Amino acid sequence: MKWTKEKVGWWILLMILTPATTWADDLPLRSDSSFPKPYMYLDKGMGYQKPRFTLNESGLLPDGLSLAVQHRARYETLNSQFRAGTTGSDQVLSLRTLAQATVRLHPSFKVQLEFQDSRAELADSGTAISTGIVNAAELLEGNLQWFAKGLFQEDSRSLLRAGRLTMDIGKRHLVARNRFRNTINAFTGVDCMWKAKNGDTVRAFFTLPVNRRPTSRAELLENDAAFDEETFDRIFWGAYFSTPSLPWGDQGEFYLFGLHENDGTDFATRNRELYTPGFRLYRMKKKGHLDYEWETAIQFGKSRATTAATDTGDLDHFAHFHHVEVGYTFPTAWSPRLILAFDYASGDADPNDGTNGRFDTLFGAVVFDYGPTSIHRPFVHSNITGHGMKLEIRPHNQVFVYIHYRVFWLASDTGLWAGNSGLRDTTGRSGSFLGNQLFVRAKWQVLANVHLESGVAYRIDGDFQKTAPNSPREGNTLYTYIQTTFSF
Repeated sequence: MKWTKEKVGWWILLMILTPATTWADDLPLRSDSSFPKPYMYLDKGMGYQKPRFTLNESGLLPDGLSLAVQHRARYETLNSQFRAGTTGSDQVLSLRTLAQATVRLHPSFKVQLEFQDSRAELADSGTAISTGIVNAAELLEGNLQWFAKGLFQEDSRSLLRAGRLTMDIGKRHLVARNRFRNTINAFTGVDCMWKAKNGDTVRAFFTLPVNRRPTSRAELLENDAAFDEETFDRIFWGAYFSTPSLPWGDQGEFYLFGLHENDGTDFATRNRELYTPGFRLYRMKKKGHLDYEWETAIQFGKSRATTAATDTGDLDHFAHFHHVEVGYTFPTAWSPRLILAFDYASGDADPNDGTNGRFDTLFGAVVFDYGPTSIHRPFVHSNITGHGMKLEIRPHNQVFVYIHYRVFWLASDTGLWAGNSGLRDTTGRSGSFLGNQLFVRAKWQVLANVHLESGVAYRIDGDFQKTAPNSPREGNTLYTYIQTTFSF
């Protein structure tokens, strides 16, 4: 590994904070319910069976210390390729281990640490390997948290985090702590949240997105480890407001995100200067009632067409994204819920007009809308339009299944088919129809500490794949996965 001053600094911070656990016995953490729970993420299961063992419930830890460990193993296969210049099938065994620790330094102060080790086995030179799959031996979170109660308003709650952190915001379309993906987005900076007694929430953050290292295909295939880095050449900030008190029992979110980046000494960017305001209105699901969700985001600023060093032309950027869904939960056994959905994310209509109309997904997730990512990932929230339906059922309180069918088109037939494909026909002669996809996913909480999940995605080619330049023309693709998660 290549050591730099910044990397050494991270490990010095970790070594300084670790001894705090030796005197944490005198600090109340789990017994103090007057403060919010530790800001820790764990993948959700379907329910718990007793007896359940966790490190926090073992009675072996001091009151001021909270620990959690999670290991996930997922085997994936892909038959027939849709990526430019590739043929044949593919497979990968994705392994991810997360270890979290929260130390109470004071009734109002905590230290949050999280270690991530994401690796891939069985991959080869034809695998769509990337830093979205591999990020070995990395400090994912290392931040100081300050809690306050009654700030500005009686019974309000406040939380300030500073350091390296992860974030989920809203429906996670634009900012997400990744769940299905093998690696997780991280940011270094400040994140401040305030929640009123009535549930209104105000949030603001200023961060430097963490660039995952290493990036070369050869190093990723070998699961090489290198410290991730942040730089002031890449800045991401935002302001967010949510309220549960809209008319008719609806809820709403309003946000503004800003991304500013320039090429660094060891990384290339599209020099994005983007501003993304948006809103989301929704009604929570309830048996025997209709629910809905409507999210719209507008994006404007400057960007470049590619990350190439020779590309120095700034393009005027204007794009937009819309997601609408309506659902109904039937008041019967298994709680079936039917959802109808429509999505539109603009594309670049003319590659030679000096403007860029392709919506940028920033740091969002797509699995809940478009199916699996990893070595699959055919569809993302960019240059896409389509509709579909989803049926969710819960035959047991520890089993959850859904069937998701979507039909897709390019929003612009001259724009890039975003995702893993890399296909584009700048003439538009290949049309815009991308075909259909059927995704079936099942989750089962087998034991209190064991979660099993499996899925199958069958993608049917449209006219575009049959004629687009560099298309492998291998026909329909079948992606399958099975994964187990152990949590303690």
